[in-house]
Amino acid sequence: MLLRSSIHHPILTLALSIILSPSNSVQNMVEGVESVIGRRDFSVIWNIPTAWCQHRYGVSLPLHQFNIIHNSKQRFQGQNMSIFYQRRLGLYPYINRQGSKVNGGLPQLGSLKAHLSLAEVQISEVLRKTFRGLAVLDWEAWQPVWMWNFGTRIVYRKFSKNLVRWKHPDMSEEEVKSEAKAEFELEARAFMEETLHLGVRLCPEGLWGFYGFPSCYNNHGQGQSGYTGQCHNGTEILNDKLAFLWQHSTALYPSIYLWRKLAGHTHAQLMVRHRVLEALRVASQHSPGTEALPVFPYTRVAFTHTLAFLNRTDLEHTLGESAALGATGVVLWGELSFAKSKSKHLQLGTYLAGVRNCSKRMCNAQGRCARQDPHSGYMIPLHGTHEALPLSDMRSKFKCICFEGWSGEHCEQRIS
Repeated sequence: MLLRSSIHHPILTLALSIILSPSNSVQNMVEGVESVIGRRDFSVIWNIPTAWCQHRYGVSLPLHQFNIIHNSKQRFQGQNMSIFYQRRLGLYPYINRQGSKVNGGLPQLGSLKAHLSLAEVQISEVLRKTFRGLAVLDWEAWQPVWMWNFGTRIVYRKFSKNLVRWKHPDMSEEEVKSEAKAEFELEARAFMEETLHLGVRLCPEGLWGFYGFPSCYNNHGQGQSGYTGQCHNGTEILNDKLAFLWQHSTALYPSIYLWRKLAGHTHAQLMVRHRVLEALRVASQHSPGTEALPVFPYTRVAFTHTLAFLNRTDLEHTLGESAALGATGVVLWGELSFAKSKSKHLQLGTYLAGVRNCSKRMCNAQGRCARQDPHSGYMIPLHGTHEALPLSDMRSKFKCICFEGWSGEHCEQRIS
């Protein structure tokens, strides 16, 4: 049960523990996304529905004081951050947990035209045309690559083959599989590609992308000796075949959620490193423009499927690793249950202040720090420790990724 007292409120305690340096907390009260779109400073975006706390208990979390980008009144959807789930955007075809087909069940049987028509209305109801925030499409029922539909998703392969058998009863099993794969991937592509295209057309300045993409599939072997964190063999090739997706995206949102078994484990850092590196590779090689796509890894304030919060080491393995690799920022996601969970102090502010101080010291506040060697393991020094490190030492370990409009080794040159 939540308490009315703002001092002891669990989520408020969480927020108040996000301590930034005084200069940052006062000067950069963030309820907009200029730091994301314009200067491209490392950003933390709040995607947790804590408006529930204010609505039911009259408790408002002062996230703007801690440089956390969030929606007005901390709503789950708004002009800075909006996530569109599969049941709330258009007529996404999927098979539910009961095995029933929804909106046709398969992409091949869905109505793309009707889907886009409804999605246009729904997007327009939520976002203004001038929207410049993060727009995330969360479709997790099936994957656009045939072979990635395994486990519970294998049902999409099964029904796709049944559909081909029904249309072509004389086909061999090999022909059925080949045709089913081709049909599924073609229509899956159409749904994803056209939905992204619609979003960008309606809100051209928004950061549109699919949650969990690009994939890496590096869970196998976690916690066991010999685990390297590298993406599954062939992942790069398959991600390159999804060039159509990246060409229509304006941001990438890989998932770096941690399982409880990785608490405090160095394998967590390896897992996160390779997922972020793959996203950065895709962002650089497949960007539709001259600059790499911004990358915002999705992380959680607690371990997957638990209410056990990340501690300082775990934050270093997720948020800290993302920052050190040069990601644009991270998205903090959480369900409504987080608003009812017990108190646990997070030390996000230490990392945010450290990242921004590194930017000021090394990159003239016009770029982000990133490791010279992605696998070196060097972390951006915490706030208050930069001054003790010689600048030459910092520059031997980190480089600058300049914000838009700036260039040079230390982002000292304005591009006219």
